Amino acid sequence: MSEKISTRIYTLKDKLIWGLANFGTSIIQGVFATTTVIFYHVYLELDPFYIGLAATIYAIWNALNDPIFGYISDRTRTKLGRRIPFMRFTAPFLAITFVIFWLVPIDSPQLSIFLWMLIMMALYDTCYTIIGLVYSALLPELSEEDHVRGQFQQFSSLFYLIGVVFGFFIPEIVRPEVGSTNLVPFYIGMVIVGIIGAACIVITTYRFKERPEFTVVDKPLGIKASIKYTFKSKAFLIVTAANFMSIFFQQMLLSYMFYLADYVMQVTTLILLAALILGLIAGVFITNFLSAKFGVVQANQIHLGFGAIFLLLLPFLPEFLIYLCLFVGGIGLAGPLVLTNVLYGQIADEDEIKSGVRREAAFFGTNAMLTKPAQSVAMAAGPAMLAFAGFLTGSITQSTSVQFMIKIIIGLLPGIAMIIGVVILLFYPLKGDYLKEVQVKVLEMHGVKQSKLKNI
Repeated sequence: MSEKISTRIYTLKDKLIWGLANFGTSIIQGVFATTTVIFYHVYLELDPFYIGLAATIYAIWNALNDPIFGYISDRTRTKLGRRIPFMRFTAPFLAITFVIFWLVPIDSPQLSIFLWMLIMMALYDTCYTIIGLVYSALLPELSEEDHVRGQFQQFSSLFYLIGVVFGFFIPEIVRPEVGSTNLVPFYIGMVIVGIIGAACIVITTYRFKERPEFTVVDKPLGIKASIKYTFKSKAFLIVTAANFMSIFFQQMLLSYMFYLADYVMQVTTLILLAALILGLIAGVFITNFLSAKFGVVQANQIHLGFGAIFLLLLPFLPEFLIYLCLFVGGIGLAGPLVLTNVLYGQIADEDEIKSGVRREAAFFGTNAMLTKPAQSVAMAAGPAMLAFAGFLTGSITQSTSVQFMIKIIIGLLPGIAMIIGVVILLFYPLKGDYLKEVQVKVLEMHGVKQSKLKNI
């Protein structure tokens, strides 16, 4: 029975279109992540205190909206399913809020800029949360097999990287020089990014259909039961703690790449980005090989540990070796990029055996609640650390202490976070014989649910 149920044939076209949605979200989020701090801090000269305050309030909202929308998605019952409608109809609003986020009236008072940043960041992130949440929750439905999930996630990650490249490239070619107030090319670029990103997300929703047994046969848990099963999962708590570290070092690398390029290396950001992305691409192509040989969680640890070594050394090496450090750091980043969602698929499988219900969105939503504050920590920490080191807003020339602090922010701190992630994952329980037992049982459960669906 299990072999019959587990056999689902997907084409290369399926995997490409699956990745297209992640390109749509990553090109938008890539621009947002890489440009927000420098846009408000340098171009609009918003005080670091306001940036930190906005990041703090934003983190609180992040802590609330993800589990809320995860719970709503798991309980949604429509002809299109529990996930597809949210992706399709939220995408246009993602584009709109993204564009408006940048349209701050120049020379506005500090308080006005702060309020604009805070309100639009919250609205934008709500849309991004909904789409990212349901997209991730769809992955475990595609197959019960880790290697198939890994293949889809591999394509998703590659498209993510392409989106991130554009997320750096587009701001690099449209952002004005420091001190300039001509933002029209930048605004046009943001509109184009929003339209392309939303279109890619919508296209993907017409390729895949959800499995009806999870909406017709499964009876949703109440909120108390859902919370209880979520936080009783040891595997979930461990992966989420490790993922917090991953989100932190990803945000640090993305948010402060422009600082490293402008104030330390004095080169175009694209050269530094190329080193990081080439490492990521190399890492993405070896993740499934390592996963097949060592298991999903051990492969993740190998990536993290390897990348951490070079990032820890980055602040102390000659500048020409920074490219190598970023390349190897990219290999390390590929581990959580590809494998984290596969781990959450395993967690959802184990939970289905215990609760009787597929609840991927509950896990992804609660994960986001607990890990997204890492983005806010990274956004707030950088300007504060730079101010402590004596950063001069509006000046392209910075002191040696500021330059070293930038290296600390983009190298040492992410490296430490990676090492912590490796240690946390040592305690992950879903591996070996126990994982095989879970995979067999969940296939049997799906066979029963498919039989009930036919009777209904």
